[in-house]
Amino acid sequence: MGANINHHYQEVKESYLFAEIAKRIRTWQENNPEIKDKLIRMGIGDVTLPLPKTVVDALASASMEMGKSESFHGYGPEQGYDFLREKILNYYKNFSVDLELEEIFISDGAKSDLGNILDLFAPGSVALVPDPVYPVYVDTNIMLGNKVIFAHSGEENGFLPMPPKGEKVDLIYLCSPNNPTGAVYDHEGLKAWVNYAKENDAVIFFDAAYECFVEGNLPHSIYEIPGAKECAIEFCSFSKKAGFTGTRCGYTVVPKALIRGGQSLQKMWLRRQTTKFNGVSYIVQRGAEAVFTEAGEKEIQGNISYYKENAKIIMETLDALSIYYTGGKNSPYIWLKCPKGMSSWEFFDFLLEKGQVVGTPGAGFGDAGEGFFRLTAFSTKEKTKEAMERIKKLLEV
Repeated sequence: MGANINHHYQEVKESYLFAEIAKRIRTWQENNPEIKDKLIRMGIGDVTLPLPKTVVDALASASMEMGKSESFHGYGPEQGYDFLREKILNYYKNFSVDLELEEIFISDGAKSDLGNILDLFAPGSVALVPDPVYPVYVDTNIMLGNKVIFAHSGEENGFLPMPPKGEKVDLIYLCSPNNPTGAVYDHEGLKAWVNYAKENDAVIFFDAAYECFVEGNLPHSIYEIPGAKECAIEFCSFSKKAGFTGTRCGYTVVPKALIRGGQSLQKMWLRRQTTKFNGVSYIVQRGAEAVFTEAGEKEIQGNISYYKENAKIIMETLDALSIYYTGGKNSPYIWLKCPKGMSSWEFFDFLLEKGQVVGTPGAGFGDAGEGFFRLTAFSTKEKTKEAMERIKKLLEV
């Protein structure tokens, strides 16, 4: 008898969304070789602007350090170097959130930790996941044999689901600003979830990867809500904030006040990381540290403003066409209702064939995404303007 495999992997659906998008684009290009270069991609979730100069300089300087005996760094602390953790701790003070250094863990990105955090919880846990949703939340739970239930959302609640009534869960996934809908919870909305988690002894996984796009008096961190440190773990990333999608760095906050089953989850996560993780490279962490310098922050805000301008161009077009949408103002994602009663994939084909514009069908993010479509602000300004002009021309007819 051979090794027993984890049969739950057979229960994970094939990730068909982007494969299907690629297939349809490839077919269209083969059938339309004379205009294939006109294609504009507005569905990409990756950033397009390069790393800020201050970050690149820090990466280069740290790389040079690694070539000298007196400044070489080998294994670093699994939870991250203090020079970066201190910068993150001070960053949270901008939102009136006080953390301890030991509560901050540097990672190679939010995606990894969102999957790995399940090591702390018993298989068979019940996870509540919003729909539509970032697929990683669902798949990582299915891989462990956890039960997944959905908090459906739509126009009626602005794609911001609220806690279920009369239903108890163990784990709760919240993403604000949300991927894919761009919707953002206010303080009252997050307070309702914190209260629900505490009443049910549940733990919230709060994905704040897009907090840098938040404007006004909306929460950047769930720890702005009183009591959240007793029920929530927060995940954040430098990917969208500073263009680290290919550089890889993020951080997770596990408060010492978070106790379940008589155990400190902060101590459990530390134990997990020291066993299964060797930390993020010294070079990358020096680059991340530069994000919080005066020059770094100025350059990063310039990049974020660039993407926000793109989002504004998209929103102005949708406003002119009287199309319902969420996101855009506090998010790089714009989640729109497909016009003329089209399904998500019908609208995808319509834009591709008639306008040579590519977005992401909402149906690929869950059942509640059917009839909706995601555009992103991560293209160039020139291509964003051109794409919106094409869409406006198509839909004004």
